[in-house]
Amino acid sequence: MRISRARAIALVGSAALLPQCSGGSAIRVGSKNFTESFVIAEIYAQALERAGMRVERRLNLGSTQIALAALEHGDIDLYPEYTGTALIDVLHRAPMADPRAVYAAVRAAFLEQYRLVWLAPSPLNDSQALATTRAIAAAHGLRTLSDLAGKAHLLRLATIPEFITRADGLPGLQRVYGGFRFASVRVYDIALKYRALMTGQADIATAFSTDGAIATDDLLLLIDNRHLWPPYNVAPVVRQATLDAEPRIASVLNALAPAITSAAAARMNAAVESQKQDPADVAAAFLKSVP
Repeated sequence: MRISRARAIALVGSAALLPQCSGGSAIRVGSKNFTESFVIAEIYAQALERAGMRVERRLNLGSTQIALAALEHGDIDLYPEYTGTALIDVLHRAPMADPRAVYAAVRAAFLEQYRLVWLAPSPLNDSQALATTRAIAAAHGLRTLSDLAGKAHLLRLATIPEFITRADGLPGLQRVYGGFRFASVRVYDIALKYRALMTGQADIATAFSTDGAIATDDLLLLIDNRHLWPPYNVAPVVRQATLDAEPRIASVLNALAPAITSAAAARMNAAVESQKQDPADVAAAFLKSVP
C-alpha cells in the first residue's frame, strides 16, 4: 500500500522514536526497513564517526515514503536511497536504462523540489528481480522473464506489498512482457518471501539482486531480457541545510562510494541474514577493508 507524503510526514512528526536532537550537532543517519539499508546506513554512520563527527542512528524507519518524509521533516539528516526507487516510486517517472541519466534526473529533481542532495552514487546496483529455485526453473524451462511471462498461470508468486502496484513491479511486467497472470499472488513480509519459496509455498519470489539469500539458497535470478528495470544505484541523500552546516559529510561519503559494490553488498547481506551477524559489526569489518 502506498503511503501519501502528507500521511508519511504526519506519521514521522508524531513518532516517539524520532525526538529532535537536543544538541543539534549530531548527524542523524536513518535507514529503511531491510538488511541492506541497515548495513549501508551503518557504513555511512561509522565513516562519519571515524572522521570525527558525532552521529545518531535512527534506523529501521520503514518504507521509502516514511524515510523520505523523515528527511524532509528534518528528523534525520541523511539515509541511503536507490536511484531507480527515487525515479519511479518518488518522482513517478518512466523507467530509464542509463545509470547516469537516472542519477542526473533524480539529483536535479530532489534538489529543486525538496532541497535534498544526492551525493556520489555507488556501483552497487540492487535491481528488482524475480527468483526461483533451480529445480523449478528446470521443470518449467525458465531462464528469462519472457520465459516466465507465458507460464506464470502455472506458478505461485510470493511478493511484498509494493510490488503489486509499483510501475516497475507486477503492472510493469504485464505491460512490457504481457502475461504474468500468476496462479496465485501472496504478499509476505520482506524477510519471509524467500522462506515461502524454499518451503514450497511459492514457485517464484520477488527479489533484489544483492539479497544474501540468492547465494545462500542457490537461487536463480531470471534475466530481464526486455530491460524493464532501471538501475538501482545506492547513494546518500542529505538535507541541503545539513551539508551547509557540515560540508565534510560530502567528502567522507563520496570517497567511500566506489567501494560499495554489488558483490560487497551481497556478502554483507548474507553475513547478516544467514550468519546472523550484527549489521554494525558487518559495517565495521567492511570499513576496515577499505583503504
